[in-house]
Amino acid sequence: MNEQEEIIGHPPGLFILFFTEMWERFSYYGMRALLVLFLTTEYIKGGWGWTRSDALQLYGVYTALVYLTPIFGGMIADKLLGYRKAVVLGAFIMTLGHASIAMDTHVMFYAGLALLIIGNGLFKPNISSIVGDLYINRDDKKDGAYTIFYMGINAGAFLGILLCGYIGEKIGWSYGFGLAGVFMFFGMLQFWFAKNVFGNIGVAPSKAQINIGTEVDTQPETPAHISRDRIIVISIFAFFTIFFWMAYEQAGGSMTIFANDYTNRILQGNSAIIFKWSDTLLTIVPMVILTVVLFDLFKKTYKSILTSNLFLGTAFALIWILVIWMLHREFEATNSEVPASWFGILNSFFIIALAPLFSKIWESKYNPSGPIKFALGLILLGGGFALLAYGSSTISQGAKTASVSMVWLILAYLLHTMGELCLSPVGLSYVSKLSPPKIIGLMFGVWFIANFIANYLAGLTGSFIDKIIAAYSLADFFLFFTILPICAGLILILLNKFLIKKMHGFR
Repeated sequence: MNEQEEIIGHPPGLFILFFTEMWERFSYYGMRALLVLFLTTEYIKGGWGWTRSDALQLYGVYTALVYLTPIFGGMIADKLLGYRKAVVLGAFIMTLGHASIAMDTHVMFYAGLALLIIGNGLFKPNISSIVGDLYINRDDKKDGAYTIFYMGINAGAFLGILLCGYIGEKIGWSYGFGLAGVFMFFGMLQFWFAKNVFGNIGVAPSKAQINIGTEVDTQPETPAHISRDRIIVISIFAFFTIFFWMAYEQAGGSMTIFANDYTNRILQGNSAIIFKWSDTLLTIVPMVILTVVLFDLFKKTYKSILTSNLFLGTAFALIWILVIWMLHREFEATNSEVPASWFGILNSFFIIALAPLFSKIWESKYNPSGPIKFALGLILLGGGFALLAYGSSTISQGAKTASVSMVWLILAYLLHTMGELCLSPVGLSYVSKLSPPKIIGLMFGVWFIANFIANYLAGLTGSFIDKIIAAYSLADFFLFFTILPICAGLILILLNKFLIKKMHGFR
């Protein structure tokens, strides 16, 4: 592919994957934003009236299994389907899952969750593998490619939480769940009809994949004492990442409950006007940027993948219609009630805004070691929960509702996002760098298992919220998630020199 055909220095295939991943994250985060709210809402208001404890336990099981199935999905793609067919099949199964949940019956709801878990296992690991295969012999471009791809993830999360959350809370739960499936279906069609762009990349066990394995195997073998030490480092990082994600994933659980039941979301007068304009800018600016990228992709590929572009363009036109409708509806209202799910978009917004700054810091002389970055991530996360603990300190013991300022949630999401930028990309990078080539897949499997454990524990620990509030207070509940990550971060600081030594030259 010559330079004229590229988009900002990258092949069009990357942007096909960017938008495919964006629609998948739209569906995942849109559904996740509604899950606990739907389950805990009173039956008379369209929910199921579950206790918060039961809802958070189901949330934990669901999000945990989402991280377990990719291990098997990767194996199936490697042995049987190839990456491309696995992505399409996974997307189709997830579409069926969203449709099942939207039917709003108990049997179809649980069937839908199962389909989403299975579909994600086929989709998630394999689309990332295709990104890597686009850059064989172009390692200098790979970091930038994954950065762009990561922006697609966050763009999808932003739009999914914004629109599915708004429609689910304001219009009807089934419409919110169903909307997530609509765009997953568009993503599947857009990807399938763009297959000409990828050539032989991702087809069922191809020579290209075999050659990748051969290239890795021909690298000079690392001496066995060095390899063992690096595996120890990865294992320690994986252990500490459990503490991070266990607390971080309260975002879809206990923090959503805090937003719904304990936060003042009714704005009036000037406060309502300021929020409406801020929300408009927050929504329109990313949409404009995405649309510019979309048109650039159309210009470069309209002849080769016209059908794919038609599906992608239609999906984007629908998004614009929904965005304009939502903003118009809010401006027409006298006052403004911020949806509880809205706060979830702050994470994606802060990532997009802060990622370039953190990237610059990591490239400067102030770049800390991997263990210190991990420690900073954990401490910043704990700091976010410290703000929530302080903000909820006025809530009386046993209270089921309150009206705390939304500022505390906004600041908490800011610190949590800064913590994520310190830890999440660094963790994946170190697994890639430190793993012996012959077992790199296994080590990524270990990383997925750590995330599986963390997400399950997130739901389990979050489910104690009512018991802790009844016996102590909401502030004490958030203090647990303050102390645990900060202590883990301090331990990592103490282990810094030991871990650097065990990495044998990697920083």
